[in-house]
Amino acid sequence: MIDGISTTTATTSTAEYATESKSSLDKDAFLQLMIAQLKNQDPLEPMDGTDYSAQLAQFSSLEQLKNINDSLNNSIDANYLLTQSVNNTMTATLIGKNAKIAGDTISYEGQENTSFGYELPANAKDLTVVVKNSSGVVVKEFSDLEKTEGIYKLDWDFTDNEGDVVQEGEYTFELKATTLNDEDMTVGQYLVGTIEGVRFGSSGTSILVNGLEYLVSDVFEILENKQKVK
Repeated sequence: MIDGISTTTATTSTAEYATESKSSLDKDAFLQLMIAQLKNQDPLEPMDGTDYSAQLAQFSSLEQLKNINDSLNNSIDANYLLTQSVNNTMTATLIGKNAKIAGDTISYEGQENTSFGYELPANAKDLTVVVKNSSGVVVKEFSDLEKTEGIYKLDWDFTDNEGDVVQEGEYTFELKATTLNDEDMTVGQYLVGTIEGVRFGSSGTSILVNGLEYLVSDVFEILENKQKVK
């Protein structure tokens, strides 16, 4: 009679743990397992005192490991928040400085103008800069440009070749240059502007340049405002 009841209860407990399907036992699960084992042990052959002590020692070790893990996680979270706070404070000091930003896409949202820069590694025979809309149509072309080796900045007031203001949207600029031997030349290009503000969001810290928002990770050079962006 007693054996029959014990068997049914043990089966129910085993099913409960199987349903949970945990890949590892946490402290509470381990404790529940110990209690279930004590409740369902055979009264004629109770658990050996040595085994019980060993399980208690394992439970104590598990609890201590969990406490250490919690402490480490709390420490990591605290360090992350501290680092984030320091980074935010440091980023705010960049307001008013000039930034060079990787990329060739400009989002026109009604701002007055924008600037992009390029670097000629050598004297060029021909150099043309074109601005295309999101459909790939050229809306603006710059051809009368300096072709000697150096770093340059080009301003665009969001007008097309007819002098009309373009529609709001995404635009890309492309540079085509050839060497003095009529070979294609690779030209570095980027966006440039003064950092007008800093924004802290869920996706990270970003800066405002020429009325647009860029991630700090896109900035590859910061210059003093008194240092002219070429």
